[in-house]
Amino acid sequence: MSQGGVVVNMMSLREHAINNSNNDQSRAFIASVFHRPSGKYLHYADVGGEMLWIDVLQDTTKQGFSPVSWTDYLYLSVGGTLSNAGISGQTFRFGPQISNVHELDVITGTGEFLTCSRSKNSELFYAVLGGLGQFGIITRARIALEPAPKRVKWVRMLYNDFSVFTRDQERLISIHGRKQRNALDYVEGFLMMNQQGSPDSWFPSSEHARITSLVTKYGVIYCLEVAKYYDDLSRDSVDMDLENLFRGLGHTPGFRYKKDVSYVEFLNRVRVGELQLRSQGLWDVPHPWLNLFLPKSHISDFNEGVFRNIILKNNITTGLVLFYPMNRNKWDDRMSASILDEEVFYTVAFLQSTGFDDWQHFDQQNNQVLQYCKDAGIRIKQYLPHYRSKEDWAGHFGSKWRTFRERKTQFDPKMILSPGQMIFN
Repeated sequence: MSQGGVVVNMMSLREHAINNSNNDQSRAFIASVFHRPSGKYLHYADVGGEMLWIDVLQDTTKQGFSPVSWTDYLYLSVGGTLSNAGISGQTFRFGPQISNVHELDVITGTGEFLTCSRSKNSELFYAVLGGLGQFGIITRARIALEPAPKRVKWVRMLYNDFSVFTRDQERLISIHGRKQRNALDYVEGFLMMNQQGSPDSWFPSSEHARITSLVTKYGVIYCLEVAKYYDDLSRDSVDMDLENLFRGLGHTPGFRYKKDVSYVEFLNRVRVGELQLRSQGLWDVPHPWLNLFLPKSHISDFNEGVFRNIILKNNITTGLVLFYPMNRNKWDDRMSASILDEEVFYTVAFLQSTGFDDWQHFDQQNNQVLQYCKDAGIRIKQYLPHYRSKEDWAGHFGSKWRTFRERKTQFDPKMILSPGQMIFN
């Protein structure tokens, strides 16, 4: 990460905050301000950059509020995800986490401690959000809040037809107004393949044989996963709202499943799997992941060339493959994060876990995927990017590269921050 240099352990700040607070005291400072243009109160939480999102969730929901944009896994730091983008199934509607920040405190590469926002030190504000840690260290973030829901209707539907699966995903994310009552709050999708074994424990055990038979028949099954939040006021109408949204969807008949869980349980859903893997000694192992943004115009090519060819033929999948769309208009192009130009683009994430002796096979598969995209003329972007040359980094940032370099000169001229990424060093 920083050969011959220093790694800043932000978690030490978290321990300091815990040790200096009472057990009942929140480490997230929550406040409301009156916004004259809208005539409404805006709610926010000031949180340390070292805080984990699970802590933010617990602290804010205690007071009846919650951020609206999350990552699937919550045991990540606020400063860490804001330095990338912070994406999940809520992104199509609420934007990535970087689109839900009002203000930051940042220590720049020049040693300055600055507060920045859209109206104050704005160049630094836009640089740091999605800036991969190249311009400064986030020590505080002011996160937008909304009243917290209480419960979640959590639904999965299975598809054997890729084009119908993506058509339905795009239809559901087209209803994406932040205040639209009839919109979903979360839309994701993932693949189920015959080399993965039994369906995960989310599905009723009585259905495992039927689902396995379906996967065996088609080789790949696509699962659409959605959620709608509700509280006491919307409890009586949420099921009807869902049925209206699902009317006309083309999932395989008889393969729709639903759960009703608490809001916190839904957001912290990955924790259950983590604890299970930790108990088996399978958590702290190599994770040769590949995360891509994929243009909507090439998803069919990607399905045939990658999902149904490379992945099935290699037969080494031991992890989750996510595939879901998001709307470009939910992103702020002034920020450093680099995305695709198409109005709808997809996230595809190969989230593999492997042993210490065979991770190279997954790495080779990832390289096959990247090479296929290059040969097929599919212009992709890496999320959590990894490149080894300045030319590749310039290609990643595209039209933002010049601005990215100028911001580096302004905020970290000696290039001391995040040298391990090899963007400038």
